[in-house]
Amino acid sequence: MLRIEHLNKTFDLGTPIANHALRDVSLSLAPGDYVTLVGGNGAGKSTLLNAVAGSFLPDTGTINIDGIDVTKMHDYKRAQFLGRVFQDPLMGTASDMGIEENLALAFRRGKPRTLRWHITSGERKLYREKLAALELGLENRLTDKVGQLSGGQRQALTLLMATIKQPKLLLLDEHTAALDPKTAPKVLEIGDKLIAEHALTTIMVTHNMYDAINHGNRLIMMSGGQIILDLSGQEKASLTVESLISKFSEASGKKFQEFIN
Repeated sequence: MLRIEHLNKTFDLGTPIANHALRDVSLSLAPGDYVTLVGGNGAGKSTLLNAVAGSFLPDTGTINIDGIDVTKMHDYKRAQFLGRVFQDPLMGTASDMGIEENLALAFRRGKPRTLRWHITSGERKLYREKLAALELGLENRLTDKVGQLSGGQRQALTLLMATIKQPKLLLLDEHTAALDPKTAPKVLEIGDKLIAEHALTTIMVTHNMYDAINHGNRLIMMSGGQIILDLSGQEKASLTVESLISKFSEASGKKFQEFIN
């Protein structure tokens, strides 16, 4: 579903502050893979996600999504293949629009637009069903402005919007980092449920090693713009935070002094 080959990106090339953010990164994801992506600050996690999303043009290398070369495709065209949830709960939704209006925008993505705006009874029924599955009571608040929702409710809605059209690839960019410790697990649970329901190919960037270990079927660790660990199957299932730290040290030759949440 995703194939990245020999991807390189240097920001501010030729200057004293040149940043070699991605170094010959190659990665393949099978349909339905749910990858958690970890690494320290500056490891290249979000840069890799942004490369897939088309936020910038790589220096060298290629990116294919479901057999289509999207390397030079503009981000707004590439968006037809992608669902994305950002770290900031305020992104991905329109605050001044109602819950059902936001869902309608997501549901109608890629369809011809007209001057007429009307949410059909069939659509409204679908939105109620989808929202009820979140178990947050939002199915009874369809006309409420999204700006009235809590951060967790908003991220849950954004997850639903990102998956309602079953994208080829779902990108979760530290989407629980700004949530409180009680809310984050609920949003992760909702994400897991939506991913499993649609068998979505997913990359979740996280700073939390516990979450990286306990979610998904595959764990990838980056350091210095490179992939240094790629664990799946029983090897991932048997991981602990301590063993993951040990593997990082073995692979990178560095001590791991990062983000144990």
